[in-house]
Amino acid sequence: MRILVDLNLVLDVLLDRQPHADAAAGLWASVEAGEADGMIAAPCVTTLHYLATRSGGRAFADECVAGVLTVFGVAPVDDAVLRQALGMGWPDFEDAVCASAGVAAGCHALATRDSAGFRRAALPVMTAGEALTAIRSSGRP
Repeated sequence: MRILVDLNLVLDVLLDRQPHADAAAGLWASVEAGEADGMIAAPCVTTLHYLATRSGGRAFADECVAGVLTVFGVAPVDDAVLRQALGMGWPDFEDAVCASAGVAAGCHALATRDSAGFRRAALPVMTAGEALTAIRSSGRP
């Protein structure tokens, strides 16, 4: 199973944002253990670095990005993904880009805490806990 993980879940883990960190960490651990293929959309990497720098400085941000890139693949964002996102007409263009990148990368689902932002996604939208349950029920070793 390939899951696009929204930046909010990655930040929940890296910044220990309670009460959400534990569920997101469970999903992260599942990806890290090879139970699923986890992806993040390319623009999330630069946003992550920016937010982590503000939170803990440049060295912390570099560590965060390196850690994420060790565990997660990157769903590319190209001209086709951006044009698809523009055509979706969503209020939040970043969410549209993430959803479009997930589809283009062959993801089976999108995991987020902001399910309302992805209501019209072409992928099933799940919480971290729901994604973890789906991964475990898919039977992948």
